[in-house]
Amino acid sequence: MYTDPVQFEPLLPSEARLEPLLAKSHVLLRQATRLAGTRVPPELRNLLRSMNSYYTNRIEGQHTRPHEIEQALRQDFSRDLGLAARQRLAVAHIEAEQSLETRYAGEAGAKALYSVEAVCELHRGLFGRLPATDLVTTQNEPIVPGQLRQREVQVGQHVAPAHASVTQFLTRWATFYGTVRPGELTLVALAAAHQRLGWIHPFVDGNGRVMRLHTHTLLSALGYTGGLWSPLRGFARSTERYYALLADADSARRGDLDGRGNLSEQALMAWIDYVLDTCLDQVGFMSGMLDFETMKARLEACLVFEETVLKSGVRQEALRGLHYLFLSGEEMARGDFKSMIGMSARGATDVLGALLKRGLLKSDSAQGKVRFGLPQHALRFLFPRLWPEAEADAATVHGAP
Repeated sequence: MYTDPVQFEPLLPSEARLEPLLAKSHVLLRQATRLAGTRVPPELRNLLRSMNSYYTNRIEGQHTRPHEIEQALRQDFSRDLGLAARQRLAVAHIEAEQSLETRYAGEAGAKALYSVEAVCELHRGLFGRLPATDLVTTQNEPIVPGQLRQREVQVGQHVAPAHASVTQFLTRWATFYGTVRPGELTLVALAAAHQRLGWIHPFVDGNGRVMRLHTHTLLSALGYTGGLWSPLRGFARSTERYYALLADADSARRGDLDGRGNLSEQALMAWIDYVLDTCLDQVGFMSGMLDFETMKARLEACLVFEETVLKSGVRQEALRGLHYLFLSGEEMARGDFKSMIGMSARGATDVLGALLKRGLLKSDSAQGKVRFGLPQHALRFLFPRLWPEAEADAATVHGAP
């Protein structure tokens, strides 16, 4: 049984072996900072929160379909009790993610995330949003939001630290990772901290969700995401590798060439490399999706489909206004938008109404300003392959060919 924090060393690879990881972190830092500064419509960030929730549920094997999350956000929960519980968990993740990004913002927020209190707050921020009926494990054990575990646990082959020592391990985890030098090493440490937090296994349930929320929130606080990407999508699309590398990094040291700590340095390096590659892949993908040169063509394809195939009342004349709203990321008075359509007053009003009905425009009131909308059924045109499951769902739910 682990009782001394020295037993989960190394917390980072040795200086002699850091260089390739630091070089990869440098590329990620540069590319992510550039992407995070991109101006986009607010609805894109809202959709990405739903996507993050979907993917973290999928990693845990607690599957919800994208349209089921969409329904839950409208407080339309399934009559199936199990599905309704998963829907509530999805909504809780969305709300917690947004709240935590606000709570832990900037350099001070990033530093504060490395604390015992923050780890407990992440757990409480998620599970504290659920009703008591949902706060039980699969073994019918109660889950107390924010409470560190009060018993011993074993996950696969890994026997977690003694419950009486959890605070001591978390304190060492927080002190070490929270004081690494700024820059590239911060990203290497972030990846290592994800794995070592799981190794500690501080809670009876929800550890994986807390680990991923910590990584996601920390990347946001450091200014690397801008709400436009998350490693959660990448982890979910390589779940077997995610879990295999996490578990492998729990392994004991493999001889004299495997570092100087109690655990395997080689396995920790492989895990960190995977996290950095996953982040780079997500940044690269989203950067391509936000290529403004091709967005106009994607918007046009969407409008053509709406007008000629679905005959929804949407017209191609709306292209100019929609493209402007996407590029500006701002709202516009309804009269100004209608003037950009270039049709008669009655025709422009009908088109605007159709755009609102189809979700391609959003407004907070009957006569309020409009902003760019991003309904799931439009993803196949506007952001193809971003969330394939939502594309498939939308084709079924909306009857699109």
